[in-house]
Amino acid sequence: MTTILFELGCEELPPKSLKPLRDALTSSVTEQLNAAEIGFAEIVAFAAPRRLAIQIKDIADKQPDRSEQKRGPAIKAAFDADGNPTRAAIGFAKGLGIEPSELTTINTDKGDYVGYEQTIHGKATAELLPEIFQTALDNLPIAKRMRSGASKEEFVRPVQWVVLMQDDAVIDATIQGHQTGKQTRGHRFHSPDYRDIDHADNYEALLEDARVIANFDKRQMMIANQVKALATEVNAQAIVPEALLDEVTALVDLPIALRASFEPRFLQVPQEALISTMQADQKYFCLTDDAGKLQPYFIFITNIESRDPAQIVSGNEKVVRPRLADAEFFFLQDQKQPLFALTESLKTRVFQEQLGTIFEKSERIAKLAGFIAGLLQQNGHTINIDETVRAAMLAKADLTSSLVGEFPELQGIAGTYYARLNDEPEAVAASLEEQYLPKFSGDALPQTPIGICLALADRLDTLVGIFAIGQAPTGSKDPFSLRRQAIGILRILIEKQLPINVVALVEQAIKNYNSGETQKVAKMGETFTQVMAFLNSRYRAMYTEQGVSVDTIQAVQAINPHMPLDFDQRIHAVQHFRALPQAAGLADANKRVANILAKSEDKPSDAVDTALLQEAPEQALYEAIEQAKAVTAPLIDDANYTQVLEQLAQLEAPLTAFFADVMVNSEDVALRRNRLALLSQVRALFLTVADISELQM
Repeated sequence: MTTILFELGCEELPPKSLKPLRDALTSSVTEQLNAAEIGFAEIVAFAAPRRLAIQIKDIADKQPDRSEQKRGPAIKAAFDADGNPTRAAIGFAKGLGIEPSELTTINTDKGDYVGYEQTIHGKATAELLPEIFQTALDNLPIAKRMRSGASKEEFVRPVQWVVLMQDDAVIDATIQGHQTGKQTRGHRFHSPDYRDIDHADNYEALLEDARVIANFDKRQMMIANQVKALATEVNAQAIVPEALLDEVTALVDLPIALRASFEPRFLQVPQEALISTMQADQKYFCLTDDAGKLQPYFIFITNIESRDPAQIVSGNEKVVRPRLADAEFFFLQDQKQPLFALTESLKTRVFQEQLGTIFEKSERIAKLAGFIAGLLQQNGHTINIDETVRAAMLAKADLTSSLVGEFPELQGIAGTYYARLNDEPEAVAASLEEQYLPKFSGDALPQTPIGICLALADRLDTLVGIFAIGQAPTGSKDPFSLRRQAIGILRILIEKQLPINVVALVEQAIKNYNSGETQKVAKMGETFTQVMAFLNSRYRAMYTEQGVSVDTIQAVQAINPHMPLDFDQRIHAVQHFRALPQAAGLADANKRVANILAKSEDKPSDAVDTALLQEAPEQALYEAIEQAKAVTAPLIDDANYTQVLEQLAQLEAPLTAFFADVMVNSEDVALRRNRLALLSQVRALFLTVADISELQM
């Protein structure tokens, strides 16, 4: 058992790609070693700005030997009547490099054949590794590769050196056009010269001595700890987004955290703008107090251990000041006119060529948001419809502001700041930021009633409009993010517990497109059908992500509920039902009932005639049905679908007995139609919740 070390030294690797490259390299090497049946204890991966490395510990020296059975011609063809080998047997043996006398007999169900048990000796690990590592490098997820100088080898960055060692010895090979060796390089500034690696086990320690923390995770932990300590010194908390932490970790070999500051006057600017410019442009970690309010400090990570850190701090403060001043200028410039005045500029900004301007969209959103506000009022929510309409007309105003022009990610957020400065009602101001929620899968939802109305209205207007002009998503193309927007609609209606029929919302959105002088939705019925089908298709994507089985979703979709909250309640009821002991039997029974009713040429009677219930099992089933009707009726009215299915589970025994002892397709027409009526009532009871026959138990 030995240790293998592989290191690829490069010019600085793309920081956003470093961690994915490390993981892909490790995964590929692991898969290839397993496929080659080469045993090892563990793989340790390293990734720093100028290197990718793999250390394989306790790896086997060679592949294990294996036996392989070779089958030749049939016995009859291999030997003549005297038992002498024929040309077929001699040729087969010669191909294996053995004498015909060494052949054995292989017995199969198709007859006897000559054969040979051949031992294949495993190759040495050192012989296989160069190809394994080269294959792993070739398969890395690199969008665009480059060539360096006259070399024909391609990689994401020019390769400078390659190390491949087994313990203290070099494995001689050529990888990425470079001869392998045992020399590595340390920190570009603190230890730039080549260093010999005395043993593969000492790789990490040697680099640390050369001022390089090669282990990505260790380097990241050092950064996180240093940032936290510096933040604590000023009674603050650091904002540390995972993506930013990964990127900063990939930028440095030797992480040294320093804290700097900026003038408190900049704090009058929306803190989202300040945070955005410091994170995106400078890769700084911003600091806030316990309430989340930005503090006049930031932390940055330097790649050198300076003798005069104050000079580095001062330099970073000089760099960030103009960026913050720009944000301040845009913020003050926008305040020279009220937010509502900015809506005039929306009249010249196109939402979509066929669907008009953003101002026209705002007018449609206002109508739809007011309609939704009315529905919320009916459901007991406190909401001001006039304020809702006002908020909708202001919702897109900040798109023409200087601040959003410079920081597009502040759309909605800037509007909220300006609305508060203009003394708009707080309910109006807060909703402007919430209109864009949720922004991504798992994101927070709008909290205020007006914010909910705007978020729904905006998405529904876009959804209907894009379908109306025939630009529905196809395959992987979804330029208007309609799939995400549709799931956003469903999430809001479900998670906010809003018993609103989505049919009414889609119909109103379509009417709004045709309420002006121009009729933008020519085929209203077709658009309605397509939008509803699209929304229904999103249930599957949404619930499968939550771990709900596809057949559970199909069981609910089969009855086509139009209220997302109601759909969700049915999903949870069916999931609960699946765990009941009667579930499998009832699912099969429902399939049988559905098939019988579908194939029957007779129409079931309108009602069950008790006088025609001749058999004891059908009488018992009828009584069970009547009892189930009485018990479930109030539960259905309360949408308590879980208890409905629990009650209907009691039908499993009488239904099983019915099918065992009663002939449904009796020759007596009256009996047959009466029994079909009985089964029809069973099916109708279950369809009050879902089509249980869809379940694959």
